[in-house]
Amino acid sequence: MRGPAMMRMRWTVAAAAAAAFLVLAVASAQPPPSPPAATTNNSRLEKAYVALQALKRAITDDPKKLTQNWCGPDVCSYFGVYCAPAPDDPCQRTVAAVDLNHGDLAGTLPEELGLLSDLAVFHLNSNRFCGSLPESLRSLHLLHEIDVSNNQLSGPFPSQLLCLPNVQYVDIRFNNFCGEVPAAIFDKKIDALFINNNHFEFTLPDSFTNSTASVIVLANLPRVGGCLPSSIGDMAGTLNELILLNSGISSCIPPEIGNLDKLTVLDLSFNSIAGTLPDTIGNMRALEQLDVAHNQLAGEIPESICELPHLKNFTYSYNFFCGEPHRCLEVPRIDDRQNCIAGRPDQRSGEECISFLHQPKVHCDAHGCIAPPSPPPPPPPVYAPPPPVY
Repeated sequence: MRGPAMMRMRWTVAAAAAAAFLVLAVASAQPPPSPPAATTNNSRLEKAYVALQALKRAITDDPKKLTQNWCGPDVCSYFGVYCAPAPDDPCQRTVAAVDLNHGDLAGTLPEELGLLSDLAVFHLNSNRFCGSLPESLRSLHLLHEIDVSNNQLSGPFPSQLLCLPNVQYVDIRFNNFCGEVPAAIFDKKIDALFINNNHFEFTLPDSFTNSTASVIVLANLPRVGGCLPSSIGDMAGTLNELILLNSGISSCIPPEIGNLDKLTVLDLSFNSIAGTLPDTIGNMRALEQLDVAHNQLAGEIPESICELPHLKNFTYSYNFFCGEPHRCLEVPRIDDRQNCIAGRPDQRSGEECISFLHQPKVHCDAHGCIAPPSPPPPPPPVYAPPPPVY
């Protein structure tokens, strides 16, 4: 998930999410000269001073000296701190954003961060913060973006995020969070959810398809499990990218997935997905990247998929497909290795393909899950012959 495709997805989503940050940055790039802090600091900035000084004390290593100028009460001049007029009182300045991305900072996150009550953007990705997210974050009711990815944070899923009414962008990937992911996170009206590369263990809840996010990444969570529900088509109004690779999902691909006509990226690779590729995927006219590699899929590749007008990358290697239309070979980039396609290079051995064909046929239940094989019919009753008559 750290490759070019992931980076492309990351910036596709972040472009919209970073708008608030850019506005704040421009607004604070040339702050007007301030009179002495003692006469201008309002109560908001005084609380921010307490919070930021607590954060500085909790930082145990600052190799890039990002917080070197965090001295004195003029918090709006601190590196990585951005001030703007308070939303409820434009005459007062307040701390609206903290951005210390890629700082290689080590330390913990103190409870005093909850004093930043007007914070809209909180970016701490690519550092070495450990411990858990402070409980006081639940009081940041204006928080719009939180990105603490690529750190060493741990503990259960930060339920504080469920209490934030305005959060739109949640990125906690590449940490050590563990345990259940609350189903309520999929009921929140957020735009992007990145929780991949942690140690969560849960089953896709029924509320999964309630999500209004445009991007959902649950990759490299091999203990997720569950099925792709037929209600996945209900996400058509907003969903743009869905990344579920290596998530332990044992499922069929429901035909209703074809309703996702805004989806550009679909990655279901490295799971236990079986059955066939539904030809309804040919209705997903915006699709650019489709990856179903390393599953148990079989049958023919539907030609309608390879006719999608924007499809640039179609990967279906390491399955048991037995045929592909010639049109698929015209997709800019395909990978059909290790299947059972006659005449194509680097395919499975005949023994592997025959053995797979002799396995019981996969059936999917009404929920999109792989149904257990039907029990064999009972043997016919055996009647003992009547005794001979003398």
